[in-house]
Amino acid sequence: RFSGTFVGNAESTSAAATSPPAVAAATLPAVPTIPVVPTIVGVPNTVAEGVLNPNEVKPPASGTRRARVLYDYEAADSTELALLADEMITVYSLPGMDPDWLIGERGNQKGKVPVTYLELLS
Repeated sequence: RFSGTFVGNAESTSAAATSPPAVAAATLPAVPTIPVVPTIVGVPNTVAEGVLNPNEVKPPASGTRRARVLYDYEAADSTELALLADEMITVYSLPGMDPDWLIGERGNQKGKVPVTYLELLS
């Protein structure tokens, strides 16, 4: 047999037990928040604000990789690069960029490409 009361008993629950967190939250001073806008050194602010102009983006000195395209991909807008299955492209990422996307280059064309459409090589 177990002796004592369980924490979940209805008798041990009261309105006073649930009130303190609400009161405590209401009495805390409001802390102002400061919006954070990422700044990427050497990259125009348009990339940090989520707007990519592929012509303004320069590849990093190191960190580029080759990738094989797994599936055809139709670019949704001018910031993306259309892909054809089995083609080879060069890819790299930029600081602050969505991890599901990379910058892809094919010849003189460049734009965002979805990582899930690629097989990253050495």
